[in-house]
Amino acid sequence: MPTTKLNHERRQYPRVETKLPLNIAADGYDFTTTTHNISCVGAYCHINKYIPPFTRLAIKMSLNKAGSVECNGVVVRTDDEKNGGFNIAIFFNSIKEAQKQKITQYLKSYLP
Repeated sequence: MPTTKLNHERRQYPRVETKLPLNIAADGYDFTTTTHNISCVGAYCHINKYIPPFTRLAIKMSLNKAGSVECNGVVVRTDDEKNGGFNIAIFFNSIKEAQKQKITQYLKSYLP
């Protein structure tokens, strides 16, 4: 079971701090990482190579026993990480409703 922490916030789609395996493809590069946090409309994660905002991504994410999700996203923010690499915020701009619901169902087990 991944380490999980709730973020108490007022977002329309709540985020859960959890480490889920994430594969990202962008401009001929493939990255394997884990999420810092996730909602049904986006994720925040760490990568080693700079990816500029507005870059389109192909995403494959494992929800552990709940299965996996594939969608497309776009980088909305890139932050330098003081220990090296970059943290990126991803918006899932092209996700099927069934995939979105799969993430929502997974996250409900962590929400009050």
